[in-house]
Amino acid sequence: MAAPLPTEIKLHQKSRVLEIAFEDGSRFELPCEYLRVYSPSAEVRGHGPGQEVLQLGKEDVTITAIRPVGNYAIAPTFSDGHDSGIYTWEMLYNLGMHQAELWNEYLKKLEQAEAPRSR
Repeated sequence: MAAPLPTEIKLHQKSRVLEIAFEDGSRFELPCEYLRVYSPSAEVRGHGPGQEVLQLGKEDVTITAIRPVGNYAIAPTFSDGHDSGIYTWEMLYNLGMHQAELWNEYLKKLEQAEAPRSR
């Protein structure tokens, strides 16, 4: 089953949050850091299982631009220059639905790598 379509996308620069609402009534506030560390790009995910690259030092990253990709996705440009991730509606919906567990998973990976967040 395909994810619902977004009905609203707002970038809050000051709080560094992308707010996205979907047609099923779901609304998520996705921090820029969270979106950056879970980028769907090959730079982050690699080209296959086990090739993921743990993203470090992204606490202060912001989104500087958002470009639509067809009718199915957006491609944000981050303040660290990263701009190759295409975030489909389905991916954004899943990132919202599973935000707590994915964020905890990321924090555990940082801890295991002995690379704590600066704040």
